[in-house]
Amino acid sequence: MYTLVTILHVVACFTLILIVLLQAGKGANMGAAFGGSSQTVFGSSGAGTFLGKMTAAVAVVFMLTSLTLAYSAGKKGPSLVDRAPAPVTREAAPVIPMPAPEATQQPAQETK
Repeated sequence: MYTLVTILHVVACFTLILIVLLQAGKGANMGAAFGGSSQTVFGSSGAGTFLGKMTAAVAVVFMLTSLTLAYSAGKKGPSLVDRAPAPVTREAAPVIPMPAPEATQQPAQETK
């Protein structure tokens, strides 16, 4: 079941990328106002509604598979990291205290 949802998730991901790349930007029809031809595949108004609905449907499938995979990942048993043996710790070497520096200094010799 987990593998099936993962495959569906990857297919929905690539489909969503392709559908978004097929859509024209908001300013794509501006060239048609000055005599240029519009670059729509499905006609003048059909492309926006068809690709828009297709994007919404695939996005819903993508989000549902994302939530399903996240939920099932949390429900799984312990991971390999949890089952790994504890690391071997070495005992620390004993700390040898350093002698404190002498607080008194030798008086300076006076010269006459």
